[in-house]
Amino acid sequence: MQMKRKNNRSKAALIALIPTWAAVIVVYIGTMVWSVTLSFTNSRLFPSWNFVGMEQYSKLFATAKWLISFQNLIIFGILYVFGCLFLGFLLAAALDRKVRFESAFRTIFLYPYAMSFVVTGLIWQWMMNPTLGVQASVRALGWQSFTFDWIINRDLAIYAVVIAALWQGAGLVMILVLAGMRGIDGEQWRAARIDGIPVWRTYVSIILPQLTPAFAAAGTLLSMGVIKTYDIVVALTNGGPGSATEVPAKFIMDNLFQRQNLGLATAAATVLLLTVLIIIAPFRYAQHIRARRQAGTL
Repeated sequence: MQMKRKNNRSKAALIALIPTWAAVIVVYIGTMVWSVTLSFTNSRLFPSWNFVGMEQYSKLFATAKWLISFQNLIIFGILYVFGCLFLGFLLAAALDRKVRFESAFRTIFLYPYAMSFVVTGLIWQWMMNPTLGVQASVRALGWQSFTFDWIINRDLAIYAVVIAALWQGAGLVMILVLAGMRGIDGEQWRAARIDGIPVWRTYVSIILPQLTPAFAAAGTLLSMGVIKTYDIVVALTNGGPGSATEVPAKFIMDNLFQRQNLGLATAAATVLLLTVLIIIAPFRYAQHIRARRQAGTL
């Protein structure tokens, strides 16, 4: 009788989940398959089922703007992810020393992450504007030779975007790493002090290796944000000057809505999807191996 009740509950739960599974299949998997399929067609303004094989992909990788956008994404991604991890760790280590007004500092450092990338881009657009922002303010104080015109410099514009993104993302890493630090046994600190180990060496040799899960989680979140970078670029530089800060997401949106080239846009989106899978796969595999080790099956 009890077994029958359990079976009935299981069936009821499965029935209740049908709408959710239907939404996942139709909205997520369905649209993904639809986009990949269109990338093999010559669709322009409207979908077309005239298949042209790999023509759109050949055209994509022969487009200079796409290659520049992908190069910019790599530069931005590496500097953003590792920069956030480094700055977040430093901020977390500073707050972990039980400083006064810790709650206030924690709120201040995390507050930028609560803003949207559009707001962040607009704030830094003003700050980096040579005629209104930091450069103009410093020159007004008498340093006429001071220059901070990265936002209009083709060679430095992508690094201006990185600075704005670091300002927003470092707080997230700080919170995750600080939570990991607070979970470490205090006896390790006492033993390090007794042995005369410097504070910096304790963090590097003892604390840092135990924060791998926190860094993995933060790295995954930041990496996913890198792939879909769009808002901050549009708000800060709109891809300029020229194509100096062009990114794949903006390339896709421009071809989708401005140039009405649906086939090329979906081909670019498919390449971006494959990039996401390549980034996620190592993290997922590492988590799987770690789980098997903890369960004693490896």
